[in-house]
Amino acid sequence: MLTPTVFLLTLVFLNIILVGVFVARPSITATRGGKILAFLGLFLLPLLCAAMGTSQHLERSKETAFCLSCHIMEPYGRSLFVDDPSYLAAAHFQNHRVPADEACYTCHTNYAMFGGVRAKLHGLRHIYVQYLGAPPSPEKIKLYEPFNNRECLHCHAGARSFEEGAVHNADPETLPAVEANKLSCLSSGCHEVVHNVGQLNTLKFWKAGR
Repeated sequence: MLTPTVFLLTLVFLNIILVGVFVARPSITATRGGKILAFLGLFLLPLLCAAMGTSQHLERSKETAFCLSCHIMEPYGRSLFVDDPSYLAAAHFQNHRVPADEACYTCHTNYAMFGGVRAKLHGLRHIYVQYLGAPPSPEKIKLYEPFNNRECLHCHAGARSFEEGAVHNADPETLPAVEANKLSCLSSGCHEVVHNVGQLNTLKFWKAGR
């Protein structure tokens, strides 16, 4: 089966051949058929390749492996395997409460109308800082803004374990406050332990498939 990557590379290779033909024999464009071929090779094919390449890379940027490809993010990748259910990111990743291959994107994308666009722009900023700026140490990395409960409720709202959870219903004001984002899911006493990369060396790790 022809994968998107192979198909894209095939188009790029074909485009290079066509451009080479036009450079070697520009007289081809003198005929009507040559003009049509030149239009395809010099305009339509490059445009199609650029669009497909952009789309493919945008999709790849959602992958957990892509997020963790920067050295500075390596501790965050390790934190996903902490053998402690109180670690929020690890519990979600290990139990597939989020897609394992898109774990970072799933939890850190703003689920408002243009959340995906904002996530990509933040990603570009990360790349800029990584290669042209001065990236902070892993334990000093902070979110751009406080984590909104909306991102948690995108998956958990309506779930029985959430709606009927003993802790959520211990106080009649708790659940409405969480849903209104007045009480953060990451508050002290709730799900406050997320990555805690500064403590990884003291923790035990889970190994998948053992």
